[in-house]
Amino acid sequence: MQKADVIVGLQWGDEGKGKIVDHLAQEYDLVCRFAGGHNAGHTIVADGKKYALHLVPSGVLNKRALNVVGNGVVLSPKDFIKELKQFEDIKGRIVISDKAHLLLPYHAKIDQARERLKGDKAIGTTGKGIGPAYGDKITRVGHRVGELLNPQKLCDDIMNYFAINKPVFDAMGVETPDAAKLLAELKEYKEALGEYITDTTLVVWDALDSGKRVLLEGAQGTMLDIDHGTYPYVTSSTTVSAGACSGLGIAPHTIGEVVGIAKAYCTRVGNGPFPSEDLGEDGNYLREKGHEFGTTTGRPRRCGWFDAVAMKHAVRLNGVSNISLMKLDVLDGLDEIKVCVGYEFEGKEIDYVPYTLDGVKPVYKTFKGWQQSKGAREYDALPQEAKEYIEALEKLCGAKIGIISTSPDRDDTIIRD
Repeated sequence: MQKADVIVGLQWGDEGKGKIVDHLAQEYDLVCRFAGGHNAGHTIVADGKKYALHLVPSGVLNKRALNVVGNGVVLSPKDFIKELKQFEDIKGRIVISDKAHLLLPYHAKIDQARERLKGDKAIGTTGKGIGPAYGDKITRVGHRVGELLNPQKLCDDIMNYFAINKPVFDAMGVETPDAAKLLAELKEYKEALGEYITDTTLVVWDALDSGKRVLLEGAQGTMLDIDHGTYPYVTSSTTVSAGACSGLGIAPHTIGEVVGIAKAYCTRVGNGPFPSEDLGEDGNYLREKGHEFGTTTGRPRRCGWFDAVAMKHAVRLNGVSNISLMKLDVLDGLDEIKVCVGYEFEGKEIDYVPYTLDGVKPVYKTFKGWQQSKGAREYDALPQEAKEYIEALEKLCGAKIGIISTSPDRDDTIIRD
């Protein structure tokens, strides 16, 4: 039986997974999304055109590949339909799990209300409704994509849910949906998406049994994992490679290579600890040169230096066999480049990720910068200082860096070995 390969983010999301999945997807028959919602985005540049993906798997630009939205995803039908309009001839090239959970407009309203009520304790979510949708799933009051095939029953169930919880929603300032409008909305979703809904677990099993190549992609990054991230400043899903099994319905022994994606520096969106954040000129330089503004929200990302301690943790946690290093060219022009190689925590220096990063201070090692890596497509074309930086990161993180991206363009990619 063929094994499925996995791509995961190793930092706080926004690592550039989209470009690498797009690059690798040309060699795969299936590209499958196993977790997350439309709160995160991949930006892919192909043939000079930019595509913003939030729910559609990044293999969509390979017209030979089937794209699978797995059961671990929370799907906003409204946003998914809008996203599909970017692509022609999409029919027959995408399927949605009937077991994926629905994220409906009221989830976003609940999300935003909760953030308002938290005041200065807010997590800093995108307000897209991800947490409430996963919360409904875990408390067994959610609704699945397959239910769209019977809009009237789904509408009745949702209205009953609001009737039962009316005092809570009234206190939060969340209005009960209008039943007629809700039913019309659900019927539109069925009309637009009904033909794509199927049992995707069987689709993936059949592909693996027949020897097809399968690529699995997550969303967000390891440090935002609900269990292993900087809780509570995390997302609501399992972002690590293990989530690919539950998020698609495949066994652990089915997993082959695990490719981890990381930037040559580090960014984070939203609140929460970020040990290697740079609040000075260098952080601003990385933000402006790297165009570090959220694909989904447009929010400026917090920027800082590569965190090798967190990276080593993520490599081990995911079983990473190979790292893809993104945005090396953003570091062009800096005289010095820092790497976080340790933490000061509770009065001592440590080289591991503790249970909390609150109060952690970075211990840095400084590397000499370089002038020009942008557009390089061969490893030997990189400046010597850039190669020394890459090779130092390999030793610090404990994994080979096999792919290096030197611009947003698909072809500006170095493949080592």
